[in-house]
Amino acid sequence: MKLSNKICLSLLVMISAASYAQELDVNLQLRPRFEYRNGYKNLLSNGDDATSFVSQRSRLNLNFHQEKLKTKLTLQNVRTWGDVATTSPTDKNGISVFEAWAQYDLSPEWTTRIGRQVIAYDNQRIFGEIDWSQQGQSHDAALLTFHPKNHQLDLGFALNSNAENLVAPKTPYTTNYKSMQYAWYHTQFSKINLSLLLLNTGYEFEKTVGDLEVDYKQTFGTYLSFKENNWDTNLGIYGQSGETADKKVNALYAGAFFGYSVSKQFKIGVGHEYLSGKDQDDSSTAIKSFSPIFGTNHAFNGFMDYFYVGNHQNSVGLNDTYLKLNYTSSKWQFGLIPHIFSAPNTVLDVNNNKMESYLGTEIDLTATYTIRKDIVAMAGYSQMFGSSSLERVKNVSNPADTNNWAWIMVSFSPRIFTLK
Repeated sequence: MKLSNKICLSLLVMISAASYAQELDVNLQLRPRFEYRNGYKNLLSNGDDATSFVSQRSRLNLNFHQEKLKTKLTLQNVRTWGDVATTSPTDKNGISVFEAWAQYDLSPEWTTRIGRQVIAYDNQRIFGEIDWSQQGQSHDAALLTFHPKNHQLDLGFALNSNAENLVAPKTPYTTNYKSMQYAWYHTQFSKINLSLLLLNTGYEFEKTVGDLEVDYKQTFGTYLSFKENNWDTNLGIYGQSGETADKKVNALYAGAFFGYSVSKQFKIGVGHEYLSGKDQDDSSTAIKSFSPIFGTNHAFNGFMDYFYVGNHQNSVGLNDTYLKLNYTSSKWQFGLIPHIFSAPNTVLDVNNNKMESYLGTEIDLTATYTIRKDIVAMAGYSQMFGSSSLERVKNVSNPADTNNWAWIMVSFSPRIFTLK
């Protein structure tokens, strides 16, 4: 055989071997959602009318895997139907990058991931993807993972700026946190899963004119879960300390859930969450209200998002006692979750008299139908029965008699192709 033929054959073998060692997966998600809002996120005032709209998430996911290297690129467009630029029929938001990371296995026990990525742990109470939100949540971060058998330690780092500056900016960076460092440890012994979290987030502020500082707040705690036979329980306890905008932080969170599978189709559970707050007659500057930081808050404290979804920060805190009922039959799944909300701290009326702690009751109903594995239809209805204390906390003086919310969503997630 000629030398040139041997070289060609060798190249073909190498290319073939390389192709077998590679994997490319491309998939798509299209998720339109109709919403009817009549007191969603806040009590509706008399004189205000309900509104409805359709939003849509369109995502293209590209996943590449080659031996020790993994990469992911997710492009997305989030839009409201009809929301276009004033000068042309194009989307205002355009295409954005939701995820763009590379992961490399340094050794069988050490892995690093760098780039824009989803950071989600445990029940996503502190770190979550916020998948309900059409835009979701991701972080520009560097991650180092140590994962020997039955253990995992994640060390994460992030530093945010608004541009490639030549000199220090004169205005504070307020788009997000300025910097972040965290350590998350997870292990399992017997049938108990244990996680420990230490999170340090720095937020920049202007202490005096032209004097920019970064204050750091620490969130730390543990999450335990237990599953055996028909039982499914979990417990989370977190504290917060440090400073925010030159104010001391001292806050606490505790949550517990006890679930039981009555049968293969029917599950029941009861839970309670406590998030510390601050009395409305407390004149101190200290921050005593717990913040879930990066949590998937829509999954907690009612689907109508009255608490901790861009609101209720540095307020009177929350007690949330709830019941979960789930029934599954073939391709159908139904859920019923009633919540009873109260304030653990003092609420005052307009005359500074103490009000009752009861804030209201919310009822959440959901239904899911799996048309096929890549097409899922969902719908929900929620109603809030708010009290006068909730009206005061939400600063609504003349609320409407009915506050409800309904939605219908279809998720299409086809796999375009996979190359191996």
